[in-house]
Amino acid sequence: MLRIHFTGEDLARTRIATEPDPMWEMLLSLHRLRKRDAGVVFGPWLRESLSRVPPTTRLLTTLVPPAGNSVDFLTPPVGGGLTGRLDAVRSTPRKQLLRDLWEFAGQNSSRRLPTWVRELAEGESEGIGRVADAAHAYVDAVLGPFWERIRAQVGRDRARRSTVLAEGGWDAVLNTLHPSVRWEYPVLRVEGPTDFDLHLDGRGLVIQPSFFRRCAPTALCDPTLPPVLVHPIEHELRWATPDASPADGRALAALIGPTRATLLSALADGVANTGELARLAGTTAPNASRHITALREAALVSSRRHRNATLHTVTELGLALLEGGNPRIPPKK
Repeated sequence: MLRIHFTGEDLARTRIATEPDPMWEMLLSLHRLRKRDAGVVFGPWLRESLSRVPPTTRLLTTLVPPAGNSVDFLTPPVGGGLTGRLDAVRSTPRKQLLRDLWEFAGQNSSRRLPTWVRELAEGESEGIGRVADAAHAYVDAVLGPFWERIRAQVGRDRARRSTVLAEGGWDAVLNTLHPSVRWEYPVLRVEGPTDFDLHLDGRGLVIQPSFFRRCAPTALCDPTLPPVLVHPIEHELRWATPDASPADGRALAALIGPTRATLLSALADGVANTGELARLAGTTAPNASRHITALREAALVSSRRHRNATLHTVTELGLALLEGGNPRIPPKK
């Protein structure tokens, strides 16, 4: 379990990142690419991207195993878009390179690492440049064609969480990041295979929405680096095929009723408070609450009580109904 320890100063300095981080998306999309577990959400991207993967990507997959931790220097906690992050990779201090690669080798002792990784740890000057060039080539070829749609999906998720923040404060945001996360001030607990304590010590936390993250939120291994928590977003199922026709609004209203169709659409846009939902649907709060209960019983909406408010979110099944698609069916165990 990852335990992140906050102070009051840390909460004041915590923020939600405004954009997807191209280096985190590179790293996490490599997981999707290698595991081929794209499902409904990532299937169209995977089918289009396999033929575009540059040969130099093998440098990246050496440092990004299918499971477990990757090297921290591939995801520098800096701004400046892709260019600024690639510059940070190229200028990674040798001490950090050695520390990251030493820890990486220890965690992957069963794998035979190529000679160039040892040479990189020993300070071979051109190696880190080749890794940065490979990252650049991969992002351009594999993520570039989809980047504006990726940004739109991350922006949509961020807008939802900003609404939750306005309604319920950081307690509500941290409690609704992911089912694996539990917030009890001053500790945020994230279920996972690694047992680790991260003390923010007044630095605050960057909450980074990630398009390609699928499971529990993750963080950098090195506690001395600026703290970041990368969490999965909720996707529109037809994000990769925007020209596909969504479900007809009249058909949806005929299926579940006009008020419930309006409420479900409003939840997909990020509205989470019962009173605001009632206003948008042109009904009373008690009536909106009854309709939301019906949607929740049909597994189209999930609700979570926070202090004196109830926060609602649309489920993947609800999004599939709105988009006219099919929900992802989990594999049988």
